[in-house]
Amino acid sequence: MGAVSWDPQQYLRHADLRSRPFFELVDRVPGRPGRVVDLGCGPGNTTVTLLGRWPGAHVLGLDSSPEMIEQARQEATGVAYRLGDIGSYDPAPDAPDLILSNAALQWVPGHLDLFPRWVEALPAGGVLAFQVPANFSEPSHTLLTELRNSPRWRARLGGPHRAEVPTPTAYLETLAALGCAVDVWETTYHQVLQGEQPVLDWMRGTGLRPALDLLPDQDERADFLTAYAALLDGAYPRRAFGTVLPYRRVFVVAIKN
Repeated sequence: MGAVSWDPQQYLRHADLRSRPFFELVDRVPGRPGRVVDLGCGPGNTTVTLLGRWPGAHVLGLDSSPEMIEQARQEATGVAYRLGDIGSYDPAPDAPDLILSNAALQWVPGHLDLFPRWVEALPAGGVLAFQVPANFSEPSHTLLTELRNSPRWRARLGGPHRAEVPTPTAYLETLAALGCAVDVWETTYHQVLQGEQPVLDWMRGTGLRPALDLLPDQDERADFLTAYAALLDGAYPRRAFGTVLPYRRVFVVAIKN
């Protein structure tokens, strides 16, 4: 994940839709944690809301993107932000009561292996809560993979999906084995997007970032985006009320016994 460049302003173009799962996750976190770590905090627009949710809490946001951390520090005072990689993060020195992550762990291969260290750092009653996209079988991602592996682009962009997540059952079993009471659920949001090529605009903030990083030449990047946009237009037709992008997400709240 650290090798991917991020554009905070592009990401925030769909801030309302991107933040809704965050708030639905936080609503299921019990108690009043005094120390909160938000892993993959991005531009900080949702992290800062935790100060209102739990007044007096110490909130730390961690992200591997310097651009995102810079944007987050401009968002508001009261939250501490740190540049760092989720995969190497050791929560023990921060002594959190809540480890939170919203739409970030899908970028961390093998993140199930991180859970023992994270749970160990929590006190009894402490919480690990996260949400991950689970829509990688949808056309937005399968068409992108097909295009990246097409003859023109295969040499530089070829390969499997850039992000994957374990099954909900794998999350449940892993965290239960670590002595947690675990709540796992799924939601599919039927997001209605507006404007010209709205699915492309959505993907430019997230799933397209690794491919765009590998296409610094502006003409080549434009050719790639034109081809991808045509595929998306066929998969997601515009309707009178907008363009529908189904988006499945997996939520987990694990309470340490």
